[in-house]
Amino acid sequence: MPRPIGWISTISRDGILNLAPYSQFNNLGYDPPYVMFSANSLPGTGRRKDSVKNATDTGEFVVSMATYELREAVNMTSQLVGPEIDEAALAGLEMAPSRLVKPPRVAASPVHLECKFHSASALPGNVSDQVHHVVIGRVVGVHIRDDVLTPEGKLDVLKIRPIARLGYFDYTTVDSIFTMAPNGPNMDARHAGLEGRPTRATKAV
Repeated sequence: MPRPIGWISTISRDGILNLAPYSQFNNLGYDPPYVMFSANSLPGTGRRKDSVKNATDTGEFVVSMATYELREAVNMTSQLVGPEIDEAALAGLEMAPSRLVKPPRVAASPVHLECKFHSASALPGNVSDQVHHVVIGRVVGVHIRDDVLTPEGKLDVLKIRPIARLGYFDYTTVDSIFTMAPNGPNMDARHAGLEGRPTRATKAV
């Protein structure tokens, strides 16, 4: 089944940019919002991948939305290269500064989430180099490009065409949507937040 892709940018303690896509990615909460990504270990060594190490070491990461238009760059940044390699430069991507965290955003991506590190967990593997590292971040900033908003102020997902991972070497895109409102008892509770508005006033973090 489709898995959303978190295109994660981090900066090492030495100031080196890292950019990599993770299809073990999703949201975990809404108020405040949390997201997670999971990475297996480096083959043959069991060491943490750069995204995990950098996010854990520095306490920050950014998620840029992976779209069909940017699919080739997403694929290029998935390469297993040394920590001294800047994958954004390798893929010819321009990066834009973030506002609340140090890692930059993929400038061509229409949506970005600036995140502060919350926690990390290691999921044991059957062999030493198959440990999976789960990183959870709290979203402290959201960027949405004006041209991907509908007149009502909602995200135009069909215009963005996010890509998602299937099995094997296969991917898919969001090309159709349908609306289905919840029904039954406790409607106020079920509607809370679903229409895209916060449940309470927000303040700067």
